[in-house]
Amino acid sequence: MNYNWNWNIFWDIAPDGTGTYFESLIAGLKWTLATAGLGWVIALALGLVIGTLRTAPNKWVVRLANAYVELFRNIPLIVQMFLWYFVFPEVLPEAWGTALKQLPNAPFVTAVLSLGFFTSARVAVQVSTGINALPRGQKMAGTALGLTLPQTYRYVLLPMAFRIIIPSLINEVAAIIKNSSVALSIGLIELMASTRSMQEMSFKTFEAFSAATIIYLIVSVIAILMSNLLEKKLRVPGFITSGSANSGGH
Repeated sequence: MNYNWNWNIFWDIAPDGTGTYFESLIAGLKWTLATAGLGWVIALALGLVIGTLRTAPNKWVVRLANAYVELFRNIPLIVQMFLWYFVFPEVLPEAWGTALKQLPNAPFVTAVLSLGFFTSARVAVQVSTGINALPRGQKMAGTALGLTLPQTYRYVLLPMAFRIIIPSLINEVAAIIKNSSVALSIGLIELMASTRSMQEMSFKTFEAFSAATIIYLIVSVIAILMSNLLEKKLRVPGFITSGSANSGGH
């Protein structure tokens, strides 16, 4: 292949006046991390609630929670991004919709919400799986101690379930970082959008996407390493073995 590699291109000033191409990529990375981080907070909070409801004794509550999971898990993320960005403001009262459209950081808010709800469905499945993996005696023990059902979930089931599902949650952390690249479709200048901009302005396609690949790998590896340290710290013998969940001896 006759291609002139130019790795010094990263230190050239970008024509759009935002600084060097390297600075542009770092700025995009900051938006990626902010989007993924806030999206993960939403996903974890909602996933905890919905996942818990999927194991509730009330069948109608379980059905509603399952419907939530199926809705947000099965609609492609890019479609959800477009729905949040273009459709949602139109179905709100006019004043609210106009206010949303006029937000200076509307693509960022939209991306955070989309990632949060999409990933929350996946987290909910992990939470309910972790709770169901616990021996039935755990729940009965909480009841025998005089705990109410919410207290049993809070003090007995959820702490153990989270330790079981840490490996799968690690995968979701890496996934939400990668999925944040879809936000370029609604105009958020995150890492992938910055990469595309560099490629279009410098015509150095291979250098631009090689840099993006390396950055994504570094960020994902750091996130996984930090999560692995957390897993080792919270590991419960007999429930987490070699990075995979164990049924705990049903």
